[in-house]
Amino acid sequence: MFMGTIIDYIKEYGDYSFAEKPFGEVDSLILCQFAYLKFDGLVPGPEENAPFVSIRQVFENQDYDNLYGDERYREKNTELFLAMVHSRRFGSLKINYYVNQIELEKETQFSAVTFQPEEGLFYIAYRGTDETIVGWKEDLNLAFSEPVPGQIMSVSYLEETAEKLGKPFYMGGHSKGGNFAIYAAMNCQAKIQDRIVNIYNHDGPGFRPEVKENSGFDRIGDKIRRTVPHSSMVGMLLSSEGSYRVVESRSFGLAQHDPYSWLVEKDDFRIVKQIYSGRMFMDTTLNDWILSLNQEQMHIFVDTLYDVVKASEADNLIDFTANWKKSIQGIMSAIKNVDANTTKIMNDIMKALFEILSQHTKEEIQGRKKHRSAK
Repeated sequence: MFMGTIIDYIKEYGDYSFAEKPFGEVDSLILCQFAYLKFDGLVPGPEENAPFVSIRQVFENQDYDNLYGDERYREKNTELFLAMVHSRRFGSLKINYYVNQIELEKETQFSAVTFQPEEGLFYIAYRGTDETIVGWKEDLNLAFSEPVPGQIMSVSYLEETAEKLGKPFYMGGHSKGGNFAIYAAMNCQAKIQDRIVNIYNHDGPGFRPEVKENSGFDRIGDKIRRTVPHSSMVGMLLSSEGSYRVVESRSFGLAQHDPYSWLVEKDDFRIVKQIYSGRMFMDTTLNDWILSLNQEQMHIFVDTLYDVVKASEADNLIDFTANWKKSIQGIMSAIKNVDANTTKIMNDIMKALFEILSQHTKEEIQGRKKHRSAK
């Protein structure tokens, strides 16, 4: 029986067309991971009104250093691209409407691209968090009630692109990209919502309750397809988008967020019954803590954490980890400069976290005792 990664899936089933083997969740994750590549200068933007370019054109004209700019996945992304371009399934892929914006002042990192795997089949992919520190902060900003700039951009991109396509389409994203895909779908025009086939959220965070309540979520809720690894943290943050499938990963802890660690069995993900119980306990604790904070506390917490990390003078997380000694020195210096009022608020926030953790721990212990006594 075949079992491997998304790259192995392409090698195993790459000779099948989408007519022979319909588009599915594994195909979605492949396109979402492909969307992490930096197509700047290779793929037209929405404003250019240019035709789609083929994957082979991009392959033949690629700027290697720029295209695989994210060092975390350079080797795997290269292998993925090679497998795709040499397969029948993805070898005719066309690409268009590429957007990649990083605005430090607005603390925004937004990127999206539209794929056409075959005639009449379209997929709008939102990129997840890249290696930039501003992208990491935007992830934290998703815990607020008000939309982050990237979410607003996701709606504009969807409405503009859907108008150009004029046909039914799939959409999705990995990590923050999954959040953007759902946000765009539940806040776009009803006529566009009607043309969405499925929305794929691969281990992306959810929303505060009030964000869903003030949107058109009910119109698209049954189109959402969620997948999370069996020790998910990111995908369970503010999770409230209904059911999900749990995918087995060959990694541990936070490393399971990496799509290349997800296992594929036959032509689908290798599914397990539920999220690891210890992880579920921590996810519930973290969500209760986030929801217990008011907007002012959340802003102070995120801004202070960001300022402290930014003090390392690293432009991205790759530089931050590569020069960790220098980064730590900058962080320690920044912590000393935090004013007394902010320090007090941060202490209160962390105290709230530990109180919730303590309460959940007591409930967990009591639950186990009852379970043992019932045997």
